[in-house]
Amino acid sequence: MIKLKNTAIIFLILFFVVGCASSRSGKVYSRDEARRPLNVYYGTVLEVHEAQIEGTKTAAGPIAGAAAGGVIGSTIGGGSGKNVATVLGALAGSMAGAAAEEGLTRKDAMEITVEMDDGRIIVVVQEADDVFNVGDRIRIVKSPDGTMRVRQ
Repeated sequence: MIKLKNTAIIFLILFFVVGCASSRSGKVYSRDEARRPLNVYYGTVLEVHEAQIEGTKTAAGPIAGAAAGGVIGSTIGGGSGKNVATVLGALAGSMAGAAAEEGLTRKDAMEITVEMDDGRIIVVVQEADDVFNVGDRIRIVKSPDGTMRVRQ
């Protein structure tokens, strides 16, 4: 019964941590961008390189990991040994939770160098969910906050 409870806690933590990750896709718009005017620019792809977008590093991973580690540690030993195991479990869980959050929310990306029609050269990094090739004509969608995305 305790193993089932611990497993359920770990799955809930993973669900919570992964569910909090925001998208950096060129196809995903925030709620604030919906129904607002966005600027559109055109250009040509000069280069495309593989990249990565680092995972999130919030308090959620360490806190969730500490909770799970503490629960698991509390099932070990008895008396003061149980207390030590609970604390050590919480510390180890916190470190594991931080690493898990960052790893689970890390995204493959691409760095796209674009020559704009006005002659400017810009670089946009976004999730690797579209294919762009050198020479492709693309459009850049710019949000009021300065966020840009490359679209075909």
